[in-house]
Amino acid sequence: MAKKLWTAGMAAALAVSMAACSSGNNEGNASPAESSGGSSAPASGSASASATATATASEKPLDKVTFSFFSGVAGEKDLNTNETTIGKALEDQTGVNFKIEHLVGDLNTKIGTMIASNQYPDVLIPDAAIEEVLKAGAFIPIDNLIEQYGPNIKRVYGPYFERMRADYGGKIYFLPLGPQVGEFSADPNINQGAFWVQRRVLKEAGYPKIKKLDDYVKLVEDFVAKHPEENLTGMLTLTNDWRFFATSNPPMHLAGYPNDGNVMVDIATNEAKTYAGSENEKRWLKTLNDLNAKGLLDKSSFVDNYDQYIAKLTSHKVVGFFDYGWQMANAQNVLKDAARKDQSQDDFVYFPLPVTFDGTHDQYLDPPGWTSNRGIGITKSAKDPARIIQFWDNLLKEDNQILKSWGIKGETYEVDDKGRFYRTVEQIDKLDDAFNEKFGFKTFDWDWPQYGTSSTLADGNAVAPGYQPEVFQVGLTEGDKTILDKYGVKTYAELFDTPEDRPWFPAWSIPKEQGSPQQIWETKKDDLQKKYYAKIVLAKPSDFDGAWDSYMKEFSKLDTAGYEKWYTEQIKKIVDVAK
Repeated sequence: MAKKLWTAGMAAALAVSMAACSSGNNEGNASPAESSGGSSAPASGSASASATATATASEKPLDKVTFSFFSGVAGEKDLNTNETTIGKALEDQTGVNFKIEHLVGDLNTKIGTMIASNQYPDVLIPDAAIEEVLKAGAFIPIDNLIEQYGPNIKRVYGPYFERMRADYGGKIYFLPLGPQVGEFSADPNINQGAFWVQRRVLKEAGYPKIKKLDDYVKLVEDFVAKHPEENLTGMLTLTNDWRFFATSNPPMHLAGYPNDGNVMVDIATNEAKTYAGSENEKRWLKTLNDLNAKGLLDKSSFVDNYDQYIAKLTSHKVVGFFDYGWQMANAQNVLKDAARKDQSQDDFVYFPLPVTFDGTHDQYLDPPGWTSNRGIGITKSAKDPARIIQFWDNLLKEDNQILKSWGIKGETYEVDDKGRFYRTVEQIDKLDDAFNEKFGFKTFDWDWPQYGTSSTLADGNAVAPGYQPEVFQVGLTEGDKTILDKYGVKTYAELFDTPEDRPWFPAWSIPKEQGSPQQIWETKKDDLQKKYYAKIVLAKPSDFDGAWDSYMKEFSKLDTAGYEKWYTEQIKKIVDVAK
């Protein structure tokens, strides 16, 4: 999963960070960045960086050391962690600094060079190349180090140790990102999947409750017909590069399933079935085909890049689309900023709808889960693995989880007389990219051992500032308040059904070896979809069935039954371990 783009106004998205899922997975969910700035966080009580640092440092002064750290994600700034406020506080506590290098160029080439030379950084996040790193024996097992130096690691990750060992041959080689800690906290915003529509469309229609795909399409169609002078685009879709999942994932959600990747898992039987090549996929593509025939679909959807897509969403011309909140957040933030300055602009902000084929139970909100095939490990080249484990364990103390997510009391958050964390308008406003980078919210956003975004602290506060109701309410525009009131809810999450517990979630993160039948199936399936989707969607309605049949002729050559059998077996193993 590539790291999600970190934006100060968005967070969980279960976000990139930015992280979105890359080819072969096509999941579209991501690690989370936080609404109103900051990364996922936790803890109870107040945390003053200097006070915590001084107390810890005075107990046991340590020689300072710098470890090398490579993150297999492009687009971030290389730096030393002690250049940030958070990193300096952690260095004062532990004596440890990390010199972070991010990916430039191709991930497989970079990791391949490390493997060929048998030389690695001290700490490595190989992103999608984790299987290659494990196969090369680059990560050291850390079970004994955790036992000796990791009481907080055991507290946070302990419930997952059996699964971690089962996934990778009986040893723990890395710490996956974001385990659930404490009670589940729902994201008040929608940073996962939804069918989005301009707010003015709902206002003009009298704020109807839209649950069915056909009703959603009619809503869009009717609005475009009433405003011919605006030259509106009814819908568009995103197909650019690894973001293709924004077009291929909807059949799963429309059928009432959460984002498990390429499969829909029956919660009662644990049977996994792919939706590619299914009637659900055909029904979704037929909807797009009908929209195209009526001139309501932007044909450029199949050639536009991501920047062009975002530009169109901010143009006021696009009425509706499907996407994940973290992925369209760049556009939504622009629209919301404009609405704050001029309330009339609120009409163009997008509103999320939990649309399914038949208006049945929706599963757009992610249940608690973690990406078990992504994480951070210590390599065989590491100078002092014990010191690294001790740093990670210290980072997982609740006070430091508060520091990395909420920041410093009185500067980036406050605590009321009931112990509830909140941010003032002024604090939220100052959390721009420059501040977040200098303070360290960006650096410590996702690539570290930490509580999962939907976690809660021991005192009941949300780990992620964006998940804290008090922060959510402060960040609402007048338009937000108006439309939420029209639908009788206080948060956007209340419009969606409560997620069901799925021990395997997300299924797409179940480890697969490169070159395995499962990985090959996914690659070939992706290639077929990218080859045929445009042909099917842009075909004349009379040619739709023929285009679909051509796709299915090629799809039938894949070992889909074998893929589903393997997935079902893996999911049942996880369920057994979780019992």
